[in-house]
Amino acid sequence: MDTSRKTAFDVLLDMEENDSYSNLSLNHMIAVNKPADEAFTREIVYGVLKNKILLDYYLDRLISSGISRTGKKEKCILRMGLYQMIFMDSVPAYAAVNESVKMAKRLCRGREGFVNAVLRNYMRKEIPLPEEERDFLSVRYSFPHWIIDLWMDMYGRELCEELLLASNKTPELSVRVNMMKTDRKALAESLSRNGLSVSEGNISDRTLMVKGKGILLTDEYKKGLFSIQDESSVAVADMLAPEPGETVVDVCAAPGGKTAAMAEMMKNSGIIKAFDIYKHKLDLINLQAERLGINIIDTKVTDGIKGDNTLNGKADKVLVDAPCSGLGVLRRKPEIKYKMQGENDELILLQRRILERSSLYLKKGGILVYSTCTVNRNENERQTAWFVSKYPEFRIEMEKQLLPTEATDGFYMCKIIKKG
Repeated sequence: MDTSRKTAFDVLLDMEENDSYSNLSLNHMIAVNKPADEAFTREIVYGVLKNKILLDYYLDRLISSGISRTGKKEKCILRMGLYQMIFMDSVPAYAAVNESVKMAKRLCRGREGFVNAVLRNYMRKEIPLPEEERDFLSVRYSFPHWIIDLWMDMYGRELCEELLLASNKTPELSVRVNMMKTDRKALAESLSRNGLSVSEGNISDRTLMVKGKGILLTDEYKKGLFSIQDESSVAVADMLAPEPGETVVDVCAAPGGKTAAMAEMMKNSGIIKAFDIYKHKLDLINLQAERLGINIIDTKVTDGIKGDNTLNGKADKVLVDAPCSGLGVLRRKPEIKYKMQGENDELILLQRRILERSSLYLKKGGILVYSTCTVNRNENERQTAWFVSKYPEFRIEMEKQLLPTEATDGFYMCKIIKKG
């Protein structure tokens, strides 16, 4: 059996049965199965996830009993086969059908005839998309109605569709240059000698866009010359702009990309208190810090709402990268749009409580940056506006909403000053 397709099947079935996260399941299955073509495996997994509503719309019209009553194994095989037929020009339709039938013979014996019939029926049948606008957008881009309603209301019809399209694209790989050890030009030249295609980032002056394989196997990575991080995430640390010698509190630090980005800006001088509620995630921060040559990060298991009273009034800078709906990172985690059933009032309240508690850490004249990886004004602009209206000793200096239409993750960031 094709190991690349089998690995993709294992991931999709794991997600179907266990509600797993795509990146964790994919990395695990690739390590176990060692597929012949890892890139092919990833393309099928993320392609199926990003287009699941569309694929199921077609399958529902090709299966007399409907897709919802189809077994999970057959469902995964059919989605994979149909995705290849519709979106992958490198795979001829007949090959997609034949490989799907082979998988069915091995993985759900007795159902290979059913799989064959459904996929061949698609080749003969023309299925129109819904005519009603809301349903059309939902099916065409595989987004639940509630996200479409949210973005239509907040951003209008044109930008809503642009966001849907951009959120389904494959993100480019960006890296953050460790300016304590090298510079952007030197690292670009070094990575190019490894056969990688490198260009400068557009949002942060310490990022590079990289194409190619094996970047984590390079000596440059092992020596801590760079880290994998989206430009939008780096931009959050850039906005806070911590300086050497300062005391910084990173309230929701894991997995630690912004923590390390700030430590590099501080030239490993000062202290960063990095909090999270999970110790195993803080351990990952410590591992990254060691690789990067950073020793100013002090990790501590701390609840963002309860906080640490010993730090009240002592921080020069505070970062609140708040828990959020994640609508800005759907390019990387498409399953998010299926896990949520709508806006979460409890999440809005949680963000406010964390923001309120975190503001106590600041000295007078200190700076707090509130950020999320979502595209939702209720979690972003309206949260910071609420905060400064309730606490007049704070003022907003600047805010920015990066959108997936800008070829980056959707990130909101707001710089808030404590007066005095």
